[in-house]
Amino acid sequence: MTVTPAGSVNYAITATGPGGSANANVRVTVNPPPPPPAAAPQPSIEDLFSRSVQDAFFDLDKADIRGDARDALMKTAQFLRSYPQVKVNLEGHCDERGSTEYNLALGDRRAQAAKDFLVSLGIAGDRMQTVSYGKERPFCMDHNDACWQQNRRAHFVLAK
Repeated sequence: MTVTPAGSVNYAITATGPGGSANANVRVTVNPPPPPPAAAPQPSIEDLFSRSVQDAFFDLDKADIRGDARDALMKTAQFLRSYPQVKVNLEGHCDERGSTEYNLALGDRRAQAAKDFLVSLGIAGDRMQTVSYGKERPFCMDHNDACWQQNRRAHFVLAK
């Protein structure tokens, strides 16, 4: 006889035939199946944001969207379309050259240019706030062209 118990069980068996009878006891142990593998943890919105959203960089004394900034902003738009609950603060930054007043105005134009480009790609303007920090929050502190280029940017911050 074949048995397929759902859980562990004890069986008492008696076999009878022309030669007599025999008794035996047996325990069938059924191990529970292993639990399903744990689902991989989903990345947080902060992790996804930091991987998907890129700064837009600008030329000296310009707030025009150049080719590499266009590519970065298109990737950012794709992320924002995928996560419509996300809002961002768009910071305009400048390098250290120029007056404080000039750089605050330029930073504002850069942040607004990046926002306007995203709006042109279908991202709602009310999901983005702009602010200019001018030259007050540099990313790079060296005094050379490579460093200054890193500071001329529209930087995205996940709004809380």
